[in-house]
Amino acid sequence: MIHKKMKKMTDNRPLSPHLSIHKRVLTAVFSIFHRISGIGLSVGALLISIWFFLISFGPEFYIYFEIFSKSILFKLVLMIWTVGIFYHLFNGCRKLYWSFGIGMELSQVYKSGYAVICLTLISSIVVWYFA
Repeated sequence: MIHKKMKKMTDNRPLSPHLSIHKRVLTAVFSIFHRISGIGLSVGALLISIWFFLISFGPEFYIYFEIFSKSILFKLVLMIWTVGIFYHLFNGCRKLYWSFGIGMELSQVYKSGYAVICLTLISSIVVWYFA
């Protein structure tokens, strides 16, 4: 009996819009991408390990990697991985400064966020220009 009364009371409550009403905060977006780039770097490290593994089996197995590495898909993945390396590095340095209480004012948080983006893009372009 009590259960039915509670059910009726909860049916009339409005539903919360949850995440759709919240503004995306720059620090939250950067934190999410920092975690995504960390996972991507781990996957990239796994692929490098496979590359070394193929080298150890000799040229008859390495030829498969060589064929795959000439594809545009491989170069695109490598380019994204390069961006991930620099983003993770610069954003990690930014978080390290925050650990010491440096740069915690809102204006500095936004400036350092845009600096991370600029440094990531510049570093990635420089690496791919000389590669």
